[in-house]
Amino acid sequence: MKDNTVMLKLLLFLTFSPLSSAVTHTLQYQNFAVTPGIKFTAVGLVDGEQFVFYDNNMTRRIPEWMKKAEAVDPNYWKKEEERVKDQKDFFQKYMDGVMKSFNQPEGVHTLQRIYGCERDDDTTRGYDEYGYDGEDFISLDLKTGTWTAANDKAEIFIKEWDPTGDRAKHWKNFLKTDCIDRLQKVLNCGKETLERKVPPTASVFQKHSSPEVVCHATGFFPKTVMITWQKDGEDVREGVYLRETLPNQDGSFQKRSVLTVSAEDLQKHTYTCVIQHSSLEKEIVLHEEDIRILNPG
Repeated sequence: MKDNTVMLKLLLFLTFSPLSSAVTHTLQYQNFAVTPGIKFTAVGLVDGEQFVFYDNNMTRRIPEWMKKAEAVDPNYWKKEEERVKDQKDFFQKYMDGVMKSFNQPEGVHTLQRIYGCERDDDTTRGYDEYGYDGEDFISLDLKTGTWTAANDKAEIFIKEWDPTGDRAKHWKNFLKTDCIDRLQKVLNCGKETLERKVPPTASVFQKHSSPEVVCHATGFFPKTVMITWQKDGEDVREGVYLRETLPNQDGSFQKRSVLTVSAEDLQKHTYTCVIQHSSLEKEIVLHEEDIRILNPG
């Protein structure tokens, strides 16, 4: 039997329905530095949407909706710039200390910090993680208010860098209080933009003769989406690879889930891909005639 005939045996229903879980809002800061000379950049994201960017010269770029911040707090951007300058100076000292711990007097090295908080209807959470040369280095344990080392050299660095634990306590408090306050301020500025609901466009496709069937959702906002596979009405976990949610150029997002399944299984069973997103109120069903077969060339 021809492969494309077998493929049409796959009856795919893509069910769209609102997410039942509580809405989660996130604030994340990303700092990145590279030697020699420490070239530094800083990015702020709210619900996955960039709201501020600083380059090595402290040139700031913000979306139009974040200009409202100064109307609410005239000193907002002044304080934000001071915070980023402090982070830049801190990264210089931090990088020097890390390179010393690794006995690396020179060369090209990278340091990354990702920290932030999230809030839903009932709880708040925070995190603070450092990476060095692409590997985990240290992270903050919010339960104990102490640093966790990823390796022996990181352990030595912590003892030299924060011997009293004061830095850990400071950032624990920041993540539990100030970070949540900042999250709310940014949400207030971008309410119309950040709370918009844009439904996904969905498609299912398979390359000719490939065992991989792809369920793809794109163009949706907000970022949170669920894609699952079912076989004869039962959830399928084996052979499923859920890709990372990626940004589109227009500020929306895309995500795909890949199911690896044999042609024989496609003939014997009915597979369904279920996509859930908060923007959707009614189901959309795609039948087998909607499946695209991607031929080589």
